[in-house]
Amino acid sequence: MNRSRVCFLGGLAVLVLTGCQAVAGPQASNETGASKPASVSGDKAKAAPANGPMIERRETIVATGYAVISVQNHKVASQQRLLAIRASKLDAYRALAEQVFGQYLDATTTVADMTVMSDSFRARVEGIIYGATLVSITPIGDDTYETTLSLDKAAVQALRALYPTQVQVR
Repeated sequence: MNRSRVCFLGGLAVLVLTGCQAVAGPQASNETGASKPASVSGDKAKAAPANGPMIERRETIVATGYAVISVQNHKVASQQRLLAIRASKLDAYRALAEQVFGQYLDATTTVADMTVMSDSFRARVEGIIYGATLVSITPIGDDTYETTLSLDKAAVQALRALYPTQVQVR
């Protein structure tokens, strides 16, 4: 089960992603006699003792992007499909950047006579993504493409270290 929440810290919003993964399969014993999982599928997780909480240690982050074929701005159907694939890939990159660097949120509320007159939110994602692995590009139904990308934990750490220097350059 994956969960996400947005935390507001001093006017900045921080997207916090948490999750857990069940460990299944036969138990193997080490030299001390303690049991440990024989294998873990998907993201690697480290299991705590049976009476303690399970702590997940994600080795990769995964993001999925979507695009609708029929809304692409071209008259030829095959070109619309190619544009949808490209758009779904860009959406997946945006989702990766959101997970690595967070989202900037700007909110404005106008109140008059103790009544909310208008309420607007704008979100912006900014960052640099490199080293992402294309996991899949899949048609979903007749009119949508889904693209899944993954990013290694080491690349995430390198991107987070590099990004503040890129912001100062601008």
